[in-house]
Amino acid sequence: MSGLRHIAVIDIGKTNAKVALVDLVMLSEVALRRMANAPLRQAPYPHHDVEALWTFILNSLASLNREQRIDAISITTHGATGVLVDAAGELVLPILDYEFDGPDRVVSEYDAVRPPFTETGTPRLPVGLNLGAQFFWQQRRFPAEFAKATTMLMYPQYWALRLTGIAANEVTSLGCHTDLWNPWTGDFSSMVDSLGWRSLMAPVRPARDRLGPILPALAARTGLGPQTSVFCGLHDSNASLLPHLLSDAPPFSVVSTGTWVVSMAVGGRTVDLDPARDTLVNVSALGAPVPSARFMGGREFSLLTKDKPQDCSGSDVLAVLTKKMLLLPSTQQGSGPFPHHEAAWLNTDGISKGERFAAISFYLALMTATCLELIGADGPTTVEGPFARNRLFVGMLAAATTRTVIASEAATGTSIGAALLASEETPVHGKGERIEPQTDPIWVAYVRAWRAAVRAQG
Repeated sequence: MSGLRHIAVIDIGKTNAKVALVDLVMLSEVALRRMANAPLRQAPYPHHDVEALWTFILNSLASLNREQRIDAISITTHGATGVLVDAAGELVLPILDYEFDGPDRVVSEYDAVRPPFTETGTPRLPVGLNLGAQFFWQQRRFPAEFAKATTMLMYPQYWALRLTGIAANEVTSLGCHTDLWNPWTGDFSSMVDSLGWRSLMAPVRPARDRLGPILPALAARTGLGPQTSVFCGLHDSNASLLPHLLSDAPPFSVVSTGTWVVSMAVGGRTVDLDPARDTLVNVSALGAPVPSARFMGGREFSLLTKDKPQDCSGSDVLAVLTKKMLLLPSTQQGSGPFPHHEAAWLNTDGISKGERFAAISFYLALMTATCLELIGADGPTTVEGPFARNRLFVGMLAAATTRTVIASEAATGTSIGAALLASEETPVHGKGERIEPQTDPIWVAYVRAWRAAVRAQG
């Protein structure tokens, strides 16, 4: 696989889908195509518009290839999403949107069969956030269609199947709060066997396995070379983590920001994870358990800033800090470290638009700091994705954790990490700006005030 330089990364996020062209020598994105990604809210249940995504992917590959010859393709997607296909590789049921509440209708039955947290590192989550609950509901609600399935796939590998005709699974998606994987034994969970699903699971292959060349018809459609390699792919937050696993010395932590803000600790303090607070055990691309915690921070940011300015002045920041204008959790309930808290604003009478933006940024940073504390994070924290560009977020995160924060220079750490699946070299990537913890007492006092107010919420 030596000599591969320009990697097209298919990156399907919950809010946006992207195809990025990554230069492995420069370790940077050199071109990008993007589209909004919204589920189809139609029968038989809300589901992903895979045909629109497929058209976008093929058009993007063709367009990027005209600009710079693509050497290989890698894939990364959001988690909590699985696929049921028949012997011909066709969907037997639409790919369920994990925010749909159908699986909640079989809660008692599912809870009776799901494995304990100690076996899987998977917390019990609402709606379809436990992928096992999705499959369980589909099997009971649509037994005839489910019976036609010959293969269960994780979402990145569904796209790999469409590109190569090869069915596979991979541990980062299997191990992402699914109830389907035991990260300690590196095998499927007891539930997979008790429900008779093991025979449906596609073979598990490493994320960096070359599944095969692109199918001939797709090579003709896109203009890609017929021997263009397609790699197995991985879960998006784990893609953000991979460059650091390959190059950084523990302890360190990585915060992957997108629709979800996912915090992952490597070599941190030993702590007992609390499944009631949305902590979990992810599985890295190298197959190792990774203590993790998350909340829907990107979604919260979008809802809170919609149609409002996303900047502020120094005087706005000073006012928020001085007056202790606080946003308390949680804007999105049901997940995160405070899943049952109701959002509230404190000391915000007459708050300006700029002050509001500053308080939102501080709230998201303090939620992230809480997640890092819950998983025993130690050492520097690298922030990947959109929040790395928010100086208020990274500044408050450093203040709240009292540790160095590195704001990644990469536009999307997921794309760089996914592209590295095609590389045989150890990455030496630009780290970005280092933010040291604030020593100004006004920042320290703000952190203490927010934490005290959260405790008072009960």
